[in-house]
Amino acid sequence: MRNVGQLTVSTPTEREIVMTRVFDAPRHLVFEAMTRPELLKRWLLGPEGWTMPVCEIDLREGGAYRYVWQKGDTQMGMGGVYKEIAAPGRIVQTEVFDDAWYPGEAINTTVLSEENGRTTLTLTILYQSKEARDGVLASPMEDGVGASYDRLADLLASQVAA
Repeated sequence: MRNVGQLTVSTPTEREIVMTRVFDAPRHLVFEAMTRPELLKRWLLGPEGWTMPVCEIDLREGGAYRYVWQKGDTQMGMGGVYKEIAAPGRIVQTEVFDDAWYPGEAINTTVLSEENGRTTLTLTILYQSKEARDGVLASPMEDGVGASYDRLADLLASQVAA
């Protein structure tokens, strides 16, 4: 089930990145995997070797979230606020890194659509400027997201089989 859909990345506007992946699981399971800390800590890890020692989620509009990843002595933290939650189909949240590697705050909109038991995850990230977006595109972000989504596919496969 791992490669039902490969990650696609597009730039529909000068300030946006859109990432899409299809998962062989119903959207309520994908939504749970994206919003339950014990599940997020298993897949949202980026490249090999990273862990997520901190995963705090107050899943309500106006609630905050915080993630901290670690690899060896290196830590990377980020967080934001949930602006909209329409379970199990849509989440809108802000994103700010502790040590900003791109300027400003981003707005992430995740849409989950299900057809025939498969879920298409579409993540649209809106940056404050074209320069911020281009800096992210030049980073290894796509590889990290791809690795994370592969782990998510494996996690979902185990939940569907259960």
